[in-house]
Amino acid sequence: MISVLLVDDHHLVRTGIQALLNSCKEIEVIAVADSGEQAVEMVGELSPDVVLMDVSMPGIGGVEASRRILRQNPNVRIIGLSAYNEGPIPQQLLKLGVLGFISKSSSADEMICAIRKAVEGQRYLCNDVATHLAFQNLLGDQQSPFTKLSQRETEIVTLILQGKSIAEMAEMLEINTKTVNTYRYRLYGKLKVKNDVELTRLAVKFGHFDTGLI
Repeated sequence: MISVLLVDDHHLVRTGIQALLNSCKEIEVIAVADSGEQAVEMVGELSPDVVLMDVSMPGIGGVEASRRILRQNPNVRIIGLSAYNEGPIPQQLLKLGVLGFISKSSSADEMICAIRKAVEGQRYLCNDVATHLAFQNLLGDQQSPFTKLSQRETEIVTLILQGKSIAEMAEMLEINTKTVNTYRYRLYGKLKVKNDVELTRLAVKFGHFDTGLI
């Protein structure tokens, strides 16, 4: 039996996916979490075979939660889950060591296939994400300037778009406020923006919607 920890901040989404997965005889959703913080704690307590992680959540979000989980236990198998397949998030998760990324619009069979692959230690990307990453590699940074950002800078962008203060970002990411500002102004330079307003406009232009608000 494959044990799964399901992480999503929307009750209806959790309920639907849990029912779908539990209908498969070889998969059992052993627990659900509604935040990245809760997911980090539960992984330590329950040691699930697979974590199905929504990447767009308030708080530390799915990317930072995945980073913390993998830092504690590199053998945990994580699959990213999102309503959006574009932007820098899929690539950042793969760089972290996440084994797969699927869309919330994926079929039941595709979701189950991703979980099976993860248990076997194999990567799995849904078709839309795989196609996007292929074109991203072909076009390079012309497609989105956000691909220039490091994993930590991407996390800072996500929190800025959530409207978090410097102090809140520092607390969530477990770094000091000076370090947050260093990353903030570094990413400003890479994106060629002067403030958060320009950053938000650029994010909208390039479809960087993984803000935790959806």
